[in-house]
Amino acid sequence: MAQIRSCGTKPEKLVRSQLHRMGYRFRLHVKTLPGSPDIVLPRYKTVIFVNGCFWHRHEGCPYTTTPVTRSEFWAKKFAGNIKRDKVANEALVKLGWMVFIVWECELKDMDALKHRLQATLPR
Repeated sequence: MAQIRSCGTKPEKLVRSQLHRMGYRFRLHVKTLPGSPDIVLPRYKTVIFVNGCFWHRHEGCPYTTTPVTRSEFWAKKFAGNIKRDKVANEALVKLGWMVFIVWECELKDMDALKHRLQATLPR
C-alpha cells in the first residue's frame, strides 16, 4: 500500500489534461479546503475529486471488489473512506462550493467524460 499515491495519479492527470484542453484553469490539492480536493476551479467555486472505484467504493462498479483476506480490516478501512468523503463533501457544500466527483471507471470513455464536464461545469 506504500506504493499507492494520493496526488498526481494517472486518472487525476487524465482529468486535468481534459479540463485544460477545455480551457479551464485550476489549482491542485488546496489544503485549506475540506478534503483537500484534487482539482479546484476557484473562478467557478467548483471542486473535483478523482476517486478510485476500489478505495472509495463506487456503487455498482465491477472495480469495487473486496479482498478476501483480512475482510474485517478492509470493511473498516472502506467505511472510514466513505465517511471521510461524505463529511468533506458536506463541508464544501456548506461553504458554497459545487462538488463534482469523477470515478476512475469513467475514464475509459473520455468523450463521455468531456460531455459530462461540459454539462456540469459553468462556462
